[in-house]
Amino acid sequence: MIILWFRQDFRLDDNLALINAVEHAHNTDHPIIPIYTHDDHNAETWKAGGASKWWLHHSLKNLAQSLKDQYGLTLTYFSGAAEDIIERLITNNDITHIFWNRQYEPWRIARDTAIKATLKDKNITAHSYNSAMLYEPHTVTKADGTPYKVFTPYYRKGCLQMVGAPPEPAPAPEKCTLKTASLSCEDALTLDDLNFIPSIEWYKTMEEEWNPGEQGALKRWGSFLENGIQGYKEGRNFPDKPNVSRLSPHLHFGEISPRKLWHEAQAASVAQSCENDADTFQSELGWREFSTYLLYHFPELPHVNLQEKFNKFPWNNHTENDHLQRWQSGQTGYPIVDAGMRELWQTGYMHNRVRMVVGSFLVKHLRLHWHHGAHWFWDTLLDADLANNSASWQWIAGCGADAAPYFRIFNPITQGKKFDASGAYVRKYVPEIAGLPDKYLHAPWEAPDHILARANVTLGKTYPKPVVDHSAAREDALSAFSSLKASG
Repeated sequence: MIILWFRQDFRLDDNLALINAVEHAHNTDHPIIPIYTHDDHNAETWKAGGASKWWLHHSLKNLAQSLKDQYGLTLTYFSGAAEDIIERLITNNDITHIFWNRQYEPWRIARDTAIKATLKDKNITAHSYNSAMLYEPHTVTKADGTPYKVFTPYYRKGCLQMVGAPPEPAPAPEKCTLKTASLSCEDALTLDDLNFIPSIEWYKTMEEEWNPGEQGALKRWGSFLENGIQGYKEGRNFPDKPNVSRLSPHLHFGEISPRKLWHEAQAASVAQSCENDADTFQSELGWREFSTYLLYHFPELPHVNLQEKFNKFPWNNHTENDHLQRWQSGQTGYPIVDAGMRELWQTGYMHNRVRMVVGSFLVKHLRLHWHHGAHWFWDTLLDADLANNSASWQWIAGCGADAAPYFRIFNPITQGKKFDASGAYVRKYVPEIAGLPDKYLHAPWEAPDHILARANVTLGKTYPKPVVDHSAAREDALSAFSSLKASG
């Protein structure tokens, strides 16, 4: 009997564990049992947040239907420590092989290593594959064997020059009816038993925006290739333009292959004469890889400043005021920041340029620890990914690898004027100031009283006054950063 263990690889296309399990089943006539284990026990702090669970429910539902339609297989669900679940399954069933795709979070690596040792002791063959990465983290190092800490040499030299182009994606197994069997297990669950859908229907706005699952991923990718990749290099900075793929949740849950994206972007660069745009998109896939690479080589990334000098940084105590809550709820008084935070709450997503602006605002204008931002994003982002989330917050805080310098402080007013000049993005998510003319939209406090009155805006009542003064906050942040240099 073969177990096909799905983890975060909810697709049929270019799924090497699935492809090899099906081939083995054909060669041996052994039945395949696909399973999914929801392992909050080992995840501990990093168990799935509310938004991710909503996506996970629908992604698993779509995967189960695809397995049934394509191969006649029924997905079985479990919840708990995966090593205990696997132990019970191999004890109570005649399991000879287990197939899965590798994951790279530290807790998963430790867990899977222990499971492999158990399987070896039981004379059960474990087959693991890379279906999540263009380049596995251990395959890319500098000449001296140490890991890269700067993105460009990592991607351009370490990946593209030293390793070469990533492998071509492999097609899904052809449609067939595979031999199956029943597991002897008392703790199997249904998808609904996992209780991923909350009782309060706060997710309704997300349902209008997203279509989880492999088919949804392919549809979004096709739309981006047709309408978004041309002009991507510049257009990706503007939240109201179509030049973003919005594939991050699909990638996080393994609904589409990064190898497919990389190679089809390469093909598009020729077919659509958009070499620079396609190269920029591929490099963004490279940034995703770099985050996982950093987490693999520096497993303390989610908790510890990679630059140790930031251990002495004088963060503000968030319990002394309501600044954190105002940032979380999109009530800072800075429209581009508030639009981003409300987009996140309503849709489970935030445009990448805006993520940089709101992140900078939290750690530099409010001088609140980046951990607060990382935990909030973890619970509210559909694409909450431990590597990307941790590396991105350390980047914006200035304490990570290849980080933005701390003294680079995004001005939320000029960022809004530059990247949302028409005001379409702010007006969508901050409708209470939609009536303001463009001139004052990104700094409502600068508008004369008669302009505010005409737009039905009363600062401090219908829309908040700025939580901090930009210039003063900037000076305080630079002073705090200077204290690190002074302390040595």
